[in-house]
Amino acid sequence: MQEFKLYIGGNWVASGVVADDLDPATGAVWARVHQAGTAELEAALAAAHAAAPKWGATVPAEREAVLLKAADILATRIGEIAEVLRHEGGATFGKSMFEASFVVNLLRSAAGECRRIFGETMPSDSPGLFSMTVRRPLGVVAGIAPFNFPFLLAAKKVALALAAGNTFVLKPSEHTPVSGLKIAEIFAEAGLPAGVLNVVPGGPEIGAALCTDQRVRLVTFTGSTAVGKAIAEICARSLKRYTLELGGKSPMIVLRDADLDYAVDAACFGIFLHQGQVCMANSRIIVEAPLFADFCERLAAKVATLKTGNPHDPTTVIGPLITAGQCARVGRHVEDAVGKGARLLCGGTAEGAFYRPTVLAGITPDMLVWREESFGPVVSVIEVADSEAALRVANDTAYGLSSALITNDLQKALDLSLRLEAGMVHVNHSTVYDEPHVPFGGVKDSGHGREGGRWSMDEMTEVKWITIQAGQRHFPF
Repeated sequence: MQEFKLYIGGNWVASGVVADDLDPATGAVWARVHQAGTAELEAALAAAHAAAPKWGATVPAEREAVLLKAADILATRIGEIAEVLRHEGGATFGKSMFEASFVVNLLRSAAGECRRIFGETMPSDSPGLFSMTVRRPLGVVAGIAPFNFPFLLAAKKVALALAAGNTFVLKPSEHTPVSGLKIAEIFAEAGLPAGVLNVVPGGPEIGAALCTDQRVRLVTFTGSTAVGKAIAEICARSLKRYTLELGGKSPMIVLRDADLDYAVDAACFGIFLHQGQVCMANSRIIVEAPLFADFCERLAAKVATLKTGNPHDPTTVIGPLITAGQCARVGRHVEDAVGKGARLLCGGTAEGAFYRPTVLAGITPDMLVWREESFGPVVSVIEVADSEAALRVANDTAYGLSSALITNDLQKALDLSLRLEAGMVHVNHSTVYDEPHVPFGGVKDSGHGREGGRWSMDEMTEVKWITIQAGQRHFPF
């Protein structure tokens, strides 16, 4: 049985309060993790605050070197990290290997951002006045990470904040704390100075305290819309910055000219990766009428072949949900839809924390699954008359994270892309896609701000205006 301590001020710290880290596939205790309380959180914030001036004053080459070394270290530990993701997060073999590998490139991309934090010069109406802007680090940034991509999403927040010259306090998800602690291990080995990164596993009270502490200049959160709104309200009271990457009910539109088999493959990947526990998941497939019947038949046939079971088996596609309780929520959505007239094309059953991949057709706006995020392996296929009707259905949601279009009609693809109410649109792709340097984020109830590349540099730095007067100017008195 492995036991993991907190990482505070460059040291591994025991708290005296230890929680079980459960394997969702088996329900067994996989590891034990020390939990932060008030004293440990104060120590982490004090360490980050004390380290901020010196780290913020480092030259880009120094920050870049640490991030590149961290990437090289991670490249030798991908298998180890992937195993952690399988054990505590229920990730399948393929998903866990992808997630761990993605972070290698993420760290290298973040290293490049160290040299791309730009100001600008501006003309002035005052004679002899040189006017410019510079960007300066905020100081202490706090990150609250989710359970679904716990290593990738926490590492993205950490790496980009460090690249911008900030220090960091990370609260991993209660379900996946070891993933966050592994980030600390890698950066410690890479030579990150003490106090620059601190990792404090704990309950919701730790996240709440990070949002209220005056030393924290920005809170970056990925998780549910309900919690994100609460964080925004708390931060607003003290004019604290925040970035929020929240839920989604992402649509994929399949137009009548689409390659049907390709559309089925894209739709299947976009909803069943990590059992549908993906904020970008295309949980609504909106299909023009001429293709609808064939699409439903082919999708249901493909989904029925997806292997459900042991996430350590490389051939498994559908692993466990994070808890058996999440299966109950997914089941309520399916039962509500079927009870109100939806057709169950496949799936709809659960065993323990495993919910079989499910396809619904004939859903209507009065069903829970029409508007609420199931966050599980359930997809709804909706028939529409034409592309304009597809657009109306796609935008009929409080969310606006990702979206996708399957079509060979370039004119319609561009037109619909501009009118879809989403932060991201992917043509001839699934809704599930990311790269380290792009502006990842949504609109409406799907979030606030953007993560990735130079957009994170803008979010995580403060603009300062500086003027220099050549000679002496005349003052009126």
